[in-house]
Amino acid sequence: MTPKVLISDKLSESAVRILCNRGIDVEFNPELGKDPDKLLAHIGTFDGLAIRSTTRVTHEVIAKANRLKVIGRAGTGTDNIDTEAASKQGVIVMNTPFGNTITTAEHAIAMMFAIARDIPAASYSTHAGNWEKSKFLGVELTNKILGIIGVGNIGSIVCDRARGLKMKILAYDPFLSDEKAANMHIRKVSLDALLMQSDFITLHVPLVSTTRNILNRENLQKTKPGVRIVNCARGGLIDESALADMLESGHIARAALDVFAEEPATKNPLFGLSKVVCTPHLGAATMEAQENVAIQIAEQMADYLLTGAVINALNMPSVTAEEANVMQPWIKLAGHLGQFIGQLTDEPIKAINILYDGSVCDMNLDALNCATLAGIIKRQNPDVNMVSAPLVAKDKGIQVSTTRQEKSGAFDGYIKVTMATDIRERSIGGTVFSDGKPRFIQIKGINIEAEVGAKMLYTTNKDTPGIIGILGNTLSNGGVNIANFTLGRDTAGGEAIALLYVDDPVPADVVDQLIATDKFGSVRSLEFNID
Repeated sequence: MTPKVLISDKLSESAVRILCNRGIDVEFNPELGKDPDKLLAHIGTFDGLAIRSTTRVTHEVIAKANRLKVIGRAGTGTDNIDTEAASKQGVIVMNTPFGNTITTAEHAIAMMFAIARDIPAASYSTHAGNWEKSKFLGVELTNKILGIIGVGNIGSIVCDRARGLKMKILAYDPFLSDEKAANMHIRKVSLDALLMQSDFITLHVPLVSTTRNILNRENLQKTKPGVRIVNCARGGLIDESALADMLESGHIARAALDVFAEEPATKNPLFGLSKVVCTPHLGAATMEAQENVAIQIAEQMADYLLTGAVINALNMPSVTAEEANVMQPWIKLAGHLGQFIGQLTDEPIKAINILYDGSVCDMNLDALNCATLAGIIKRQNPDVNMVSAPLVAKDKGIQVSTTRQEKSGAFDGYIKVTMATDIRERSIGGTVFSDGKPRFIQIKGINIEAEVGAKMLYTTNKDTPGIIGILGNTLSNGGVNIANFTLGRDTAGGEAIALLYVDDPVPADVVDQLIATDKFGSVRSLEFNID
C-alpha cells in the first residue's frame, strides 16, 4: 500500500515535491493544523504527519491516528507533540535539529546587538522625526562577558560568532565536557557563577522539567546589575513577570525575546516596556532555514516510510539507510530471539541482558536492543514495536542491560539474550548466516543450528531413546507436517532439546498429548513474524 502523508502546516512546496517524487501520496492542507477538531476527524487514514509549530499533536490526535507511523517536525522544538503518547502507540517522532541552527544563532546575535545599541527604539524615534542622539547611549560587545546557558548545536554557533566579536564566554551546560569547553575556548562554570559575572546572557536549551523557569525570580536577582538577557530558544525558560519587574527597577538593563510562554503572544507583561525588544518567534524565519527544514523532514519521513531508515528521531535510535540495509537480517534475528524467550515465559520479567559478540558489536546496538525488547513483549502486547518497546519495558520495571565481547566462538558475530524472572533464567543465542537468514544456535546453553520458521514446536527432555519417535508419531496423528527437525543435547543422557519447523500451528490437544507422555519437561508451540 502506498504510504500517505498529511502536511497540516505551512511547509515549503519542496517538501511536497520530494514526497511525491519518492512515490508517497501527499495531502497538503496547511490550514488544518489550526483546527483541532478537523484534524481529529481527518488524521485516521495517514501513515505520516508533517508539521511545524502550529499543529498540536495531542494524545487525542494520536489515539485517532490508527495508521500513523511517523510524525515529522520541520524544525527543532517538539513541545507541540505529545511524544510520550506517540511512543506508547509506536509512532516515531522526528525533527530537523540542524536545519535552522545557523539562522537561530544569527537571530540571537542580532538581538544582542539590538539591545546593546537600542537599535529598534532609535529607529522608531528617528522615523518620528526626533533627532535624539544623546538618548540612545549604548554599550560595546567587545570585551564583554557573555554567559551562554546551553552549548548544543545553536549555542555552539553563538559561541563561535561571539568569539569573533571578541567577547569573553562563560558557559553553563551540565552535559558539556571539560575537553569540549577547552576546545571551544570557553570557560565552563556553575549557573550561579554565570549569573553573577555575565554582562549578556543568552539561552539555548530545550524546554524540559529541569530548564523550565531556569531564570526564575530568584535566579534573576543573582544576575549582575545592568545585565542584558536574550532568549531565542523556547518560551517558559524565563519568569516573564519577574523579568518585567526587574527591568522596571533597573537591575536588568535590557532584554530581547523571540519566544514566549504562551504563543501566539498577543499580551504579555513585557509588552510595552521600552527596555524590551520582542519578535514573533522569528528564530527560524529565514528563506534558507524554511527551505532547509522542509527538505530535510520530507527526506527523513520518506526514508523511514520506504526503507526503514530512522534519522533524527526523538524516541528511537537513528538508523541510516545504509545501516538499515546491512542490519535488517540482524534486526530480524534480534526480534526472533526476543519472541522465542517471550513465548516461553509466563512470569513477570525482572531483567534482560543482551550480549553482542564479535562483528555485531560494530552495529547500532540501540536499534538491536529495541528489536529484542519488542520481540519479548509482543506476546503480552501484540501492538508493541521497536518504538514503544523500551517505554513498555521501563513501565514494567524490567532492568535492561547490554554486554559487548570480542569474537569468542566459531561465528563472526552472534547475539545472546538472557532473561530472568523470580523463578528461572532462560537464554537463547542466534546469528545470521551468509545467506542472510537468521539461525538459532544455542538454547539453554545447548548448541543447536535451526532455521527460524513461522510455526515451530520447542521441547525439552532427558536424552533418552524414543523421543524422536514420540514426536513424529504424535504430530503425524495430529495432522502436523514437519518441515525441519533439529536436536541438541549437553551430554549423553543429559538435558536435550528439540526444535521443529512445522507447516501449521501445533494444535493445543497435540501439545497436551506430548505433555501427557511424561517424557518432556516443556512443550511449546511457537510462532514467529518472519516477513
